[in-house]
Amino acid sequence: MEDELKNFIKVWITTIICLSYCHYIVSRLIPKGLLRLISLLPVFYFFITTPLTLHSFHLCGPTTFFLVWLGIFKLLLFSFNLGPLSPPPPSLFHFISIACLPIKIKQDPLRKTPPNPKTTQKPRNPIGQSVTKGLPNKSIVVAVKALLLGMIIHTYEYRSHLHPYVILALYCCHMYLALELVLVVSATPARALFGFELEPQSNEPYLSTSLQDFWGRRWNLMVTNILRPTVYDPTRRVCARVVGKRWARLPAVMATFAVSGLMHEVIYYYLTRVQPTWEVTWFFVLHGACVVVEVEVKKAVTGRWRLHPVVSGPLTLVFLAVTGNWLFFPQLLRNGVDAKAIGEYAIMVDFVKANLPHLSYWPNKS
Repeated sequence: MEDELKNFIKVWITTIICLSYCHYIVSRLIPKGLLRLISLLPVFYFFITTPLTLHSFHLCGPTTFFLVWLGIFKLLLFSFNLGPLSPPPPSLFHFISIACLPIKIKQDPLRKTPPNPKTTQKPRNPIGQSVTKGLPNKSIVVAVKALLLGMIIHTYEYRSHLHPYVILALYCCHMYLALELVLVVSATPARALFGFELEPQSNEPYLSTSLQDFWGRRWNLMVTNILRPTVYDPTRRVCARVVGKRWARLPAVMATFAVSGLMHEVIYYYLTRVQPTWEVTWFFVLHGACVVVEVEVKKAVTGRWRLHPVVSGPLTLVFLAVTGNWLFFPQLLRNGVDAKAIGEYAIMVDFVKANLPHLSYWPNKS
């Protein structure tokens, strides 16, 4: 555990150095375009290789997601003065936060420069979230999700007595809750340090009423926000010249889901260190095709027929669970990533106890 933490610190020190180079040299001295893209290739190399020194699920997984996927895609946009890093924020720490964290700053649609944190700061609760009158306290929601995740982890002790479908349901809930908490934890420093109001990172995906609703409006919106300008919009513009604007959306949707599948294959490689089986890519290709069909069917029956959300909601979640069991989870399960992730919780508890000796006496107190 100590070696893993040292490697984790080295990865993020390297990341800070790379992004400092982007902020002080690339953004100021190198014009947008191919030359800037070439100047960023060493940064791409470090982003791709340094997470390979990590082996734990809970450190390697998020780091790969933040750097290899979101970080590289944001810098690709930055090469051409596009995306959240353009225009470059004046503050280095602001630049680093946007580049490598899954956050997006809320902006006035008419504003072309990032808001000044000194003038946009709002009242905050203890965890750094904006306090909005009339809305439930988000810290309570986060606490409830953390409690549910803890209960799921505790339930794994009885896995041998549970039906495989129950275990699958627990894995789905675990993945959702863990991602939600990782996104919240990663966004909290940006809120606390800069006072920016951030766009939501997800929107209660369990309330989805369709696949289009799930993937486009609710699940992991940070990925949606980065895939739209890097894949969807360029593909749609190119295809519009060939098939027209009416049909250009369909290949753009398919290309977006295909790229998402390929990036999941990359993350799976970092977690398993085995050759890809392409199952997770087919999972996203399948869902892309289903979204395309869903969109066209909705257009064809607009105003005449529509499933009630009470029906379409459960159908959506069942379809996600069934196809996830078929294509999304198998590679992780075959390589023991689930058992490894569960086992790391006990390792982390033992590590904390070993480094905070007074906690080792806590279980013996009554």
